[in-house]
Amino acid sequence: MRVEHDVKLTFDDVLIRPKRSTLVSRSDVSLSRDFEFRHSKDIWSGVPIVAANMDTTGLFSIAKVLQSHSMLTCIQKFYSTKECARAWDDGVNPSFVAVTCGSTEESFQLLQRKLATNDGIRMICIDVANGYREAFLDFVRRVRKEFPDKIVIAGNVATREMTEALILAGADIVKVGIGPGSVCTTRKVAGVGYPQLSAIAECADAAHGLLGHVMADGGCSSPGDVSKAFAAGADFVMLGGMFAGHDESGGELVENGDGKMYKSFYGMSSSKAMESHYGEVAKHRAPEGKEVRVPYRGPLETT
Repeated sequence: MRVEHDVKLTFDDVLIRPKRSTLVSRSDVSLSRDFEFRHSKDIWSGVPIVAANMDTTGLFSIAKVLQSHSMLTCIQKFYSTKECARAWDDGVNPSFVAVTCGSTEESFQLLQRKLATNDGIRMICIDVANGYREAFLDFVRRVRKEFPDKIVIAGNVATREMTEALILAGADIVKVGIGPGSVCTTRKVAGVGYPQLSAIAECADAAHGLLGHVMADGGCSSPGDVSKAFAAGADFVMLGGMFAGHDESGGELVENGDGKMYKSFYGMSSSKAMESHYGEVAKHRAPEGKEVRVPYRGPLETT
């Protein structure tokens, strides 16, 4: 074992020091950016805020709201091909959607079918709980070879060496975060993780040197945390809990004994998610997520 003695930081450890500015008002600030990528020749323009590819947030109903603000949604991977086709007919803009997949052969074949539903789909999100596998790098290479023009997001990792490896394998954007999410218990169950703000800063430094980008995933519980993620070097920031609890979000709406309304929100490695999609928790796995209730927040547009 090697122990790192360097100080590592998370969002609560820092504040952004104010500086003088020539701006007259916050309304003068443009949040939109133009992104060019190492591998894809596509140029994506928009606000780099992303809805997480979770059951309760990676939804087409969320995408329809966010696209009006030029924000991106990584849709959850359990949508069927028919559901994807219906979404485009229903007005979802494929330019602001990333189609999510796992890293199995079945996932690859399903990805092919989903991308065939609309030529305007520009982004692929390859999402696994553990990005530290050679097989995952091989899968990223395969996706890059099969879809050379697509913008490929891949993760999750939390250290610079795997950020570099994923970019060299074909990822345009590396998803950064192991265990910081509000409904993720990986750090407690597996003892694995990395303080999120330091992970963002270190992975961004590695990625930018290779003309790659990073997407901070997890740990943001307030707009200030989002600002800190960008200040640390994130190009995109993915949000789950901050988009949960709305009319457009998934999850059951319930009333607690206090007379207030709540919606369920759960991690994708929780017992709830595994039982919903696979019928059971596999014998070789321990749940690394939890289910919580978040206050009902009304329409997402308000947030």
